[in-house]
Parts: sequence; structure tokens; C-alpha cells
Amino acid sequence: MKKISILIASACLATLTFSCKKVLEKQDLGSFTADQVYNDSTTTKLSIDYIYSQNQPAWFGNVGGLSASVNSLSEEQYGDNVFVKGTATIESVTDLGNTNTAGNYVKIRTINMFIRDVNAGTLDPAVKNRFIAQAYFWRAFRYFELVKLYGGVPIVLVPLDAVGEDAKKAALLPRNTTTETFAQIAKDLDSCIKYIPARWPKNDDYGRITKGAAQAFKGRVLLTFASPEFNPGNLISRWQDAYTANTQAITTLSANGFGLYPKFDVTMWTTEGSNGGSTPRNPEAVLATLYNAATTDIGQNNNTYPNATVPKYIGTTGGSNLPTWDMAQAFPMKDGKDIGVSTKYPYNLGTFYKDRDPRFEQTIAYNGCNWPLSANPNYRLWTYYYSKNNVLTSTESSVSSSGLYLRKAIDPALTLATFLNAGTDWLEIRYAEVLLNQAECAAEIGNIGQGQEAYANITAIRKRAGIEAGTDGLYGLTAGLSGPQLVTAVIKERQIELAFEGKRFWDLRRRKLLETVLNGKRRMGVTIVLKNTGTNTDYLLGSRDAAASTNLDALYTSSFTVTTKQLDTYNIAYQPGVYFFGIPTVSLNNNINLVQNNTWGGAFDPLK
Repeated sequence: MKKISILIASACLATLTFSCKKVLEKQDLGSFTADQVYNDSTTTKLSIDYIYSQNQPAWFGNVGGLSASVNSLSEEQYGDNVFVKGTATIESVTDLGNTNTAGNYVKIRTINMFIRDVNAGTLDPAVKNRFIAQAYFWRAFRYFELVKLYGGVPIVLVPLDAVGEDAKKAALLPRNTTTETFAQIAKDLDSCIKYIPARWPKNDDYGRITKGAAQAFKGRVLLTFASPEFNPGNLISRWQDAYTANTQAITTLSANGFGLYPKFDVTMWTTEGSNGGSTPRNPEAVLATLYNAATTDIGQNNNTYPNATVPKYIGTTGGSNLPTWDMAQAFPMKDGKDIGVSTKYPYNLGTFYKDRDPRFEQTIAYNGCNWPLSANPNYRLWTYYYSKNNVLTSTESSVSSSGLYLRKAIDPALTLATFLNAGTDWLEIRYAEVLLNQAECAAEIGNIGQGQEAYANITAIRKRAGIEAGTDGLYGLTAGLSGPQLVTAVIKERQIELAFEGKRFWDLRRRKLLETVLNGKRRMGVTIVLKNTGTNTDYLLGSRDAAASTNLDALYTSSFTVTTKQLDTYNIAYQPGVYFFGIPTVSLNNNINLVQNNTWGGAFDPLK
């Protein structure tokens, strides 16, 4: 799929004009003045498309900096880093970007210049408003990335001069409070919502910000502001504001063709494009980053997720993004009850995959599973070990360290020739997330009856997943849960539904659960060993596919031993200071008016 953003080879940040010649029938925009660019809707569109290309999140919600590696900061995936070790310092998170030419404030400056220059141009006011509304969204998006890391940051709404001592001194801005920063984000989003259409008219506009997407993002922002990380006093007014924002988003989205995709499987990611105007063929796609599979496209905007994720032994660079055993164990049974709680489906370690929430099969690839891969609908994954001269040897040429693979959103039509140029779009906001955002807020404000959102939204998502309804129609939920119990249920549902979508670490952090959920634990993997027959060979090799197709449970029982193993060599030890990261030294040195967070020895209170 072709990405809406025009990927520009270079951009002059002083005027935001382009030197790439493959625009406007080979006209060189680098020779245009700002007046020429921003008095013409075609060239202005190129500028806003450049802003999209600089700010859209990639797979796992990666927008650079810390967000590039958040899966390994939770129990989803193993990763050896200073955060889980408990050795983070003020130098560990550098997203403030004072010296980074591609940092947040450089991108904010580009956005501010766009807003200034479009306002100064001669376009029709309604056209101006639609362009500027999109820029407001991306400015809010960038400031949200900053405030959720550090708390309040300097708010810059106009491009600052970069030449002269007076200009440099004027740029040494102090930090705004956290409340002021969130208020500015909400203000930008409100301005976007006011002027952005609920539907864009052309199919080529699919992927642009819509009113519903902006409202959904505002719902995410206000949910974060209401969460314990930022709201230790649990002000109900914040939860009410977040509830209202998410309710408005759902109303707008549902009125414009959005909703839950009919089933939870790979087609939820591979069903792409417009169903008319900007209404998606996939109703789940509230905010999408578009990718294409063309190797000759000027942008070559291909995602690298499949090539890095599928087994390396099939010829890719894969083997990354490996789920932990902890993540596999988080999925409930088919009746929606947790492992060890379900009486209908007793759990057995020896057949750990059996009778699980259907989302397990769509997220986790395990030894012996049927995983349509590399254009082979009958492909089976094998990760077991066998004894060779009393040494355990993997049947894989490149071993999965956790014993599991991530299969979520891997297009089964991809082949070895096309893994490198995958075009599967990234869904930064899914409709399911908006339902869960509203459900969490509803639980916090007391809307906890079985017909209200806290219950209704979770059960709708579980129904879509294929979990059994049960005699009470609650899809595994317990009747009569309290508000706090329903919040716990929402967070658990997010862990499963949004697994490996870049949400888990931020959820644990905003709910201040990093220490209680993770500290003192070691992430686990699984080892599956072929039962020893004294042959010193992989004696199952020639018959395993047929045996698994006939009865995988019987094959496990007769041929495999399942044990778990530790992936971490130390206990996870998150520090209290990670709820608001420290301002790095280079940023403090570059701006004498910045004050360090009080969680790292400074005087700035990020809770104000």
C-alpha cells in the first residue's frame, strides 16, 4: 500500500521547502519561496505530508528514542537494559533532544513553521484550517511523547529565531508545569477536532488524521493524565474528562464506519485501504501508518517487522521480538477464565497451548503449531531439542532463545523474496483500544453495572476474540466486580488484546505497577525436549508434520517434555524514579533554565 506521506530526501528546516525533484512534474521546490509554497494547496500538501512522514509511529508504536524498545521493558519480551536492572540514571532517556537533529523539538519547530507559514499564506480559510488542524495533531503527539516521559516541558508554539545572542537567550525557556503541558496538548487536539473532517473525500486520503482519530488520541492523553502516575490523589474530575473524550471518540468513529473488526486474526492487519473516501476497509484502523511493498517506490516505505520477527532459519534476519513464557501464560482459557481458575478447561503444562483464548494462537507461535508462513498454508513451526551424544541440540539451525515466536500480524502471503519489503500497515490506534480506554474510565467513575461500559466493552472484545459466552453471557468475567476489580480486568485485557503493540510498558507505568508486577521476578522461556530413545538423532524429523496434523496433543504426550527456564540472570528491579525520567546532563547544560525532576535530585515537581 502506498503511504500518504511523500518521503522527501532532504528538507530545509528554515523554510520547509524541498529539494527532491520528483514532485510537481519535476519542479524543484528547493527554488521556491515560502510564499510560493504556502499560497498553493498542492505544495502545502507536500509540506504537511513531510510532517506526517517525520512523526508517524512505526511498528510497536516506535517514534524514536525510548519508544523504540518498550517491548523489552515489560514481561512481553526479554531484554537486558538499565531499566529492568534498576541502574537507570539521568542519562538513560535522551528524548528531550536538545542536541539531536531529529529530536522532538526539531520536529516541533518544523510543525510550528508550517503553522506560521500557512497562516501567513493566501489559501482559502477553510483549506488553511484543514492543513493546520493536521499540524496541531502532530504537535500534540510530540508533546505527549515528552510529557509522559518527563512531566512538564518547555512549551514552544512559534518557531524561535536561531541566530544571534538575544535569540539564543530567548530560547532558554523554563519548563512549563505538567498540568500546563497536558492542557496545551488538549488545546491543540481540540483545535484539530474543530477543523478536521470526520471523513476525507478521496481514497488517497486514507491514513490522514480524522476527527475520530484526534478524539481517540485525546482520550488516550486524558486517560494518561488521569492515571495514578500523574494523578496520585485520584481526582475523579480527570477520569470524567477522559471518559467524556473517549465516549465522544466512539460516537464519532461509530458514525463514520469504524468499529471492531469482525474477527481477531491476521486479516485485521492485512485488510487495508479505503472503503470510500477515508473510511477504512478495516473498521478497526482508527490511526494507521501506511506502508507499501514496492521496491521501486521513491520512499521505499517498507516495514521491517516481518523480516525481523519470523524464524531466522527460513532465510530472513528474523528471530527477534520473541515472546516470553510469561506472556504466553497471560492468556486465559477458551472460557475466558485464567489458567488454574477455569474448571471447564483444566490447564496442563505438557499441552500448554490447548483450549486457550483464541488470541493465543494468533499471537504466539509454539512448537508444532500450524503457522501459515512463507506462502505455505500448511507450515508447522518446530522449536524442540533432541539429545545428541548427551548434549541437547536444537532442531532449529538458529535457536529461539525463549522457545516461542511472535506471529501477530505476520502476513501469510509473504515469501522469502518479499519479507524485506512488507507493506502491512501499522495500527497505532485500534478501535479496541478506544473501547478499553473508555472501559477503564467508566470503572474509575463508577459505571460498573453489567450493562455499562466497563463490562460491556470488555465482553464485546472477548466476544470478537472467540471466547465462549458462558451461561451468564460475561465471556469469563465475574459478575459484580467492584470498580478497582474492573480496572484490573481492563489492564489484563489490554495485556492480551494489545500484546506487542507497544502499550504494555506504558500501561504498567501510568498505573504505577512496574514495581508491583515486575520487581523481584525473572522473565521465563520454555524448553521442549524430544523424549530420549537412545537414538542420538532427531528421530521425529520425517514424521512430525503428519503426526501433528493427526493429533498434536497425542504427539506432545508421547514425544515431548515441556519445562520452563529463566531468561533473566537477575531479578527485575525497577527504580521509583522511572515514573518520571531524569533530564539528561546535556539538556541541562544547553539550557540553564531547565530544572531537574525532584525524583532525580532536582526541584521540579512533575506532579504539579
